[in-house]
Amino acid sequence: MNKTIVSAALGALALGVVFSAPAQAADVSACLITKTDTNPFFVKMKEGAAAKAAELGIELKAYAGKVDGDHDSQVAAIESCIADGAKGILIAASDTKAIVDQVKKAQDAGLLVIALDTPLDPATAADATFATDNLQAGKLIGAWAAATLGDKAKDAKIGFLDLVPSQPTVDVLRDQGFMIGFGIDPKDASKIGDEDDARIVGHDVTNGNEEGGRTAMENLLQKDPDINVIHTINEPAAVGAYEALKAVGKEKDVLIVSVDGGCPGVKSVAEGVIGATSQQYPLLMASLGIEAIAQYAKDGTKPKPTEGKDFFDTGVALVTDKPATGVESIDVKTGTDKCWG
Repeated sequence: MNKTIVSAALGALALGVVFSAPAQAADVSACLITKTDTNPFFVKMKEGAAAKAAELGIELKAYAGKVDGDHDSQVAAIESCIADGAKGILIAASDTKAIVDQVKKAQDAGLLVIALDTPLDPATAADATFATDNLQAGKLIGAWAAATLGDKAKDAKIGFLDLVPSQPTVDVLRDQGFMIGFGIDPKDASKIGDEDDARIVGHDVTNGNEEGGRTAMENLLQKDPDINVIHTINEPAAVGAYEALKAVGKEKDVLIVSVDGGCPGVKSVAEGVIGATSQQYPLLMASLGIEAIAQYAKDGTKPKPTEGKDFFDTGVALVTDKPATGVESIDVKTGTDKCWG
């Protein structure tokens, strides 16, 4: 059975798609709440959750905001999941601080809440987190950019194309990780924008999409037309940045790095649009999350983090065809074999 639920009570909430399966776990239902339904990363996350739910016989309802940063839709989705008697929620939060009270409400109602990709703030607000080590993802692209520039790194002019003004944890971790990898003191590593390194031209937000990346790149070029390194929150933003640079004939003068590792992004690496990207694995995050909800429904067991970390690490690998000394990476062919979307 496959049906779409539309509820006027959810206001701006995007459609909730229901995936149901055999009677193996007939009384168990779960929710997946993502930031958008258009970003390939979250599309693949939903596919992974739906496939595992079908395998285990769990009814899955999937919700998404209209755009990245649509916090109100996620609040409405949690309310709906509680009302429907779901056993657990998988959520990639748009506002990692503001959602905490709603998460607590779900937990008080007996639901297991697992953060996917984006840790809550504080991370302990979720029962578990299945995610890329986003700080490490940032460190990898930062270290690669610095090694690629060599001696020129000390005079680099760097722009940051971040996610949204609320600074969700995934945004902060990747941004600050890049700085650490590049050799920049991030000052307070829990927030964006307080650093004072003279190489930083500025920050702008992209909403994690191509149009936002284009506009943010244009804004940074106005600040300094000689900018030559760009960190982007994800690959759609990176493509937008490249288009803005190409429009003014600067696409060959700027090194762009990113995070995601979707098939379109890996193709952009192969084409020279992106110099390197840190690849993450959303399908694995989602499928593990569904397994965890099934186990919780069975005996109340909650998932445990990776040893030495406060989350379950689903892995990350730097993808580039221009390896840099001292920075571990895989080539585009290998990245293509592992990509998604």
